[in-house]
Amino acid sequence: MTGATRIGGPDGAIVLGRVEEMLRQTSVLERALNLSRKHSLWYYLFATACCGIELMQTGGPRTDLDRFGMVFRSTPRQSDLMIFAGTITYKMARVARLLYEQMAEPKYVIAMGSCANTGGLFRDSYAVVKGIDLFVPVDVYIPGCPPRPEALLEGMMRVQQIIQAERWAVARPDGRNGPERSR
Repeated sequence: MTGATRIGGPDGAIVLGRVEEMLRQTSVLERALNLSRKHSLWYYLFATACCGIELMQTGGPRTDLDRFGMVFRSTPRQSDLMIFAGTITYKMARVARLLYEQMAEPKYVIAMGSCANTGGLFRDSYAVVKGIDLFVPVDVYIPGCPPRPEALLEGMMRVQQIIQAERWAVARPDGRNGPERSR
């Protein structure tokens, strides 16, 4: 048994094989988990302005998110992805943070449009947040005023790529459950 390690006593000995073999088996399991998660992405909408109209159009027959397994949910507790579309004020940002915290791990965020990314046309206002990333971590930024439905579809496919690349077998340094990913 070259490359194997015995752990435990004589009665309950656990034999661990080569590290490469374990990683290969784990990566197959990770791919299966990530594939199922990637094609069952449930999203929660936080639409406040004209980007919301483009967001609604993305669910229509032209881009049809259902064919990718992406389904709209009306509660953050059942959602994997939160989409911020439009102008976010400081008063709404506190609510947005609360809704983000109610989402189960792992969770992802898309900032859609110039207003959600940087404050947009209203960035000089005292009440407008200069980017939602000041309150919640954002995974994908979609530029435009307002961005086309195809751009949102591309952003959601980028989230699918993030999900596909996640590692489950790596021990998380923060001690939380779920996949390891860089933010």
